[in-house]
Amino acid sequence: MSGIYATARQMLSDLSAKKISARELLDLHVARNDALHGKLNAVIEKDLDHARAAAKSIDDARVHGAQLGALAGLPMTIKDGFDVFGMPATSGARGFYGRKKGCQDADVVAAARKAEAIIWGKTNVPYMLGDIQSYNEIYGTTNNPYDLTKTPGGSSGGAAAALAAGITPLEIGSDIGGSLRHPANFCGVVSLKPTWGVLPLKGHIPPAPDAFVETDLGVVGPMARNVGDLRLLWNVLRGSDGAAERPVKGARIAVWDQDDAFPLAEEVQSAVRRAASALSRQGMTISNAKPPVSGAELMPPYMQTLAAVLGSGLPDDVYNAFAATNAQDRETVARGEDGGAAFRLSSTASYRDILRAGVTRQQQKDKINAFFDEGHEAILMPVTPITAFAHNQQGSFASRSITLDGKTLPYGNLLNWISLATSLHLPALAVPAGRTADGMPVGVQLVGRANGEDRLFDLAAAIERELGGFEAPPL
Repeated sequence: MSGIYATARQMLSDLSAKKISARELLDLHVARNDALHGKLNAVIEKDLDHARAAAKSIDDARVHGAQLGALAGLPMTIKDGFDVFGMPATSGARGFYGRKKGCQDADVVAAARKAEAIIWGKTNVPYMLGDIQSYNEIYGTTNNPYDLTKTPGGSSGGAAAALAAGITPLEIGSDIGGSLRHPANFCGVVSLKPTWGVLPLKGHIPPAPDAFVETDLGVVGPMARNVGDLRLLWNVLRGSDGAAERPVKGARIAVWDQDDAFPLAEEVQSAVRRAASALSRQGMTISNAKPPVSGAELMPPYMQTLAAVLGSGLPDDVYNAFAATNAQDRETVARGEDGGAAFRLSSTASYRDILRAGVTRQQQKDKINAFFDEGHEAILMPVTPITAFAHNQQGSFASRSITLDGKTLPYGNLLNWISLATSLHLPALAVPAGRTADGMPVGVQLVGRANGEDRLFDLAAAIERELGGFEAPPL
């Protein structure tokens, strides 16, 4: 019988072999959540009536030998930034609480349901998905399974916590400021931020439910505990099996773990170097080859665009809270030091400012494409400058700070290392790279050329083989 930490592929194999029923597997995961909910608060809404009916339908179809979908009978939770029939998204916003249950599935949720996954719960997020922690006034705080005093990350924090705790084998998240990669990094799981525009965002909140528009930067992506399961869900969501796995021997990998504008904790840098050594042992050529766009160059146009995109989808009260601006804010944004300052500047950004940021980003895209054309298959780099930190809910994004090797830095530095892939529309795969001295997960990301997701799976699998991948928390 499948255990809660079996791979999704093993669970599907056991379902197919009738070693376990879809109803039994569903109940196993629901019971796991019930046992841990008081500690973690990862799953914040459930729809077990519809889930159990779907499980029974799949069990009956399997008995009769019917052709079933790629995820038939596999239980799943979904980040509460996506509409799910029976569980409309609130995104942690009081104004969206109590929406009518009969909403349409978000497009990516519909893809999972078409593959006959059993969707039974929603996982917690920050208010309007706007933080690197997961808490809100409706559902409260989600804790990290490896240390309950720390955050699981955000905004897909409930999703990552549920994966790490064995509450779900697969999840769907979204990412505009590292919201897939931060939680994967903090909770020791894997995630894929795809190339921008590959998967549809329809049914994602924000923007408001009745104000959908495809925006810049934001993407939808899969989350899992291991690279093989991540590839499985990615193929389901994009509706294609993609390229076959290729050997990694001889691949050229650039390592970027030093930048004057991007501080980095020693234990995170050690993880990058562990991963680099792992790739080297798999026969790859590793070089410290900094990409042709520096951190100081990346941050201003990224933050200008991010602020404009987020501002367009935020309720007026939140948007107005970022309205204050002064010369000091402009100086800190120009230096790439404080993401919060860029948010405050968003309300005064002109259309011309946004266009200029777009021109700069296109120039940076051209440079990074030339870098890949030189033969680099991926850039190995950190996800976040620090590992999971203690819950920090006082003040605003702009006013908070983080501690890095004894130094106090602006909270906005958490956006540094994720900016390359997001601003330049590149795919990035986050994968575990061991633990810190105090037992917390620490990961890395592999950034590839646009539409190069298949190759990132090959490379991430090599890191996983060498370093062991996911390790369950001591819950």
